[in-house]
Amino acid sequence: MLWVKAFHIISLVCWFAALFYLPRLFVYHANSTDAESIARFKIMERKLYRGIMTPSAIATIVFGVWLVSYNPSYYMHAGWFHAKLALVLVLLGYHHACGRLLKKFAEDRNTRSHVFYRWFNELPVILLIAIVILVVVKPF
Repeated sequence: MLWVKAFHIISLVCWFAALFYLPRLFVYHANSTDAESIARFKIMERKLYRGIMTPSAIATIVFGVWLVSYNPSYYMHAGWFHAKLALVLVLLGYHHACGRLLKKFAEDRNTRSHVFYRWFNELPVILLIAIVILVVVKPF
């Protein structure tokens, strides 16, 4: 079980690193005006989303489900776990929203400013804090 937990944490760290970085790339992309920079950001965003972010999200979920399988009756009755799952669903929605934004940038259809993306970049930080507190403190 400790190996599964270790790989769950590793994949979670990789996923969050990408969740923090992709919107930051959106900030820079939204500020770019020259074709060379725009083309570079499109490549970086695509590779990050497809090559790191999505595989890390899948691995996080797989290892998380695997961890729950060791003692499902405990987790199904733990209030903190239900709250964590709700936040993970929000996080998956955020992940999906990043994919939609990536597609808009790829098609040169972005209409939002760099300021929007600076604020958009804050949501995963809040989710990470809440999820870690739920898992470590188990307040209910």
